[in-house]
Amino acid sequence: MPDFKSPKDVLSFAEKNNVQIVDLRFTDLPGVTQHFSVPISELTDATFEHGFGFDGSSIRGFQAIQESDMLLIPDASTTVMDPFLSVPTLAMFCFIRDPITLESYTRDPRYIAKKAEDHLKGSGIADVSYWGPECEFYIFDEARFDQNQREGYYFIDSSEGVWGSGQPGSRGYRPRYKEGYFPVPPMDQYQDLRSEMVLEMQKMGIYIEVQHHEVGTAGQAEIDMRYGTLLETADKVMNYKYVVKNVAWRAGKTATFMPKPIYGDNGSGMHTHQSLWRNGENLFFDETGYGGLSDMARYYIGGLLYHAPSLLAFAAPTTNSYRRLVPGYEAPINLVYSLRNRSACIRIPMYSKAPAAKRLEFRTPDPSCNPYLSFAACLQAGLDGVRNKIEPPEAVDKDMYDLEPEEAAKIQQVPGSLEEVLNALEADHDYLLEGGVFTEDVIDTWLDYKRTRELDQVRLRPHPWEYYLYFDI
Repeated sequence: MPDFKSPKDVLSFAEKNNVQIVDLRFTDLPGVTQHFSVPISELTDATFEHGFGFDGSSIRGFQAIQESDMLLIPDASTTVMDPFLSVPTLAMFCFIRDPITLESYTRDPRYIAKKAEDHLKGSGIADVSYWGPECEFYIFDEARFDQNQREGYYFIDSSEGVWGSGQPGSRGYRPRYKEGYFPVPPMDQYQDLRSEMVLEMQKMGIYIEVQHHEVGTAGQAEIDMRYGTLLETADKVMNYKYVVKNVAWRAGKTATFMPKPIYGDNGSGMHTHQSLWRNGENLFFDETGYGGLSDMARYYIGGLLYHAPSLLAFAAPTTNSYRRLVPGYEAPINLVYSLRNRSACIRIPMYSKAPAAKRLEFRTPDPSCNPYLSFAACLQAGLDGVRNKIEPPEAVDKDMYDLEPEEAAKIQQVPGSLEEVLNALEADHDYLLEGGVFTEDVIDTWLDYKRTRELDQVRLRPHPWEYYLYFDI
């Protein structure tokens, strides 16, 4: 795709390529892409400036019914051709404004991400941050689920799931639990499907570095994109999810980014690589520091770890997230940093000694997050660490599941539930408000939405395993 600098570039491309439809996209507060479409004739210089109206009261986490009118302002720089639609269609992300005041909407996730970038530049600490998310997901053949007053269940199936090894017609070659990392076909049944995803992502301007089978049976996968700036990368995460879901759907499969869809096997994370730069120099590098880290990088890590309990309300924001973040299962729950150690919340990758490659990898986030909010919250926490010179706990390079009890007792762990991280966010969010990046309005709406629409709804319903435990009590 060409690099679109202005509305004029978009309009010229549309005319040359016989574009018929424009798909206007934005993200609701929980993090799901929304859209509506207009004929190409409706896209003009004026509509790039004045936008398109929509009903904000029908979008999760947005407006009340008495203040529903809102505007979408197309962002020309995000323009791509949609590779899945039969009718030639341009897709672009939008910013959201109030039609009366014309001010940017405080709960627009893209606007929050943009403010985070602006705040970084204005801080004098750095002029750009780079982000490299590693999104994991599962590919299933079937996913059925329901719960009502008299029944509750989910049923998933995969032609690759090891549970099918005893079924008639099975030919073996199914990854065993926790043994799906890197086997070649036929054990890896989704090589071609992941390659299709890579090719479609590249059509949408997402530069891909690697794709592979992940540890879990039943089609767990990972496709890694090249790092980029904060807002740009969050946009690409949304397009990444769109491609994964649509390529799977086209093949008669279904894909999920749930953090923990399978009991007894690995969950799906979104390890998030981060670094700060100024004038083309990586501020996280110092060859004399631990792992090649500068003091700034260490303080940034200190901010992430100090604020992790509240930060995870955005970075691991679902009840299902805490099925993955469980002690004793090699999950990244330990509030320490380390070289190479994958059970620490923060790992320092050591693949390269080049200064430009120095970064930290925050391993606790998962792909159920809204990337605009998660990246912005991570940046705010890290900057708070830099400003206040927050020292992280001492680095731990031992196997944290083989420590002596007195050593293990000194290591703090992340909260164990969505309720705990929401309570932590309520108590600790001043760092998010710095520079006006998040607002009290966003925090309050997030807390209310998560508590009433997710937390309460899960705990009001009996769990199927409770019948096994308690029916005969």
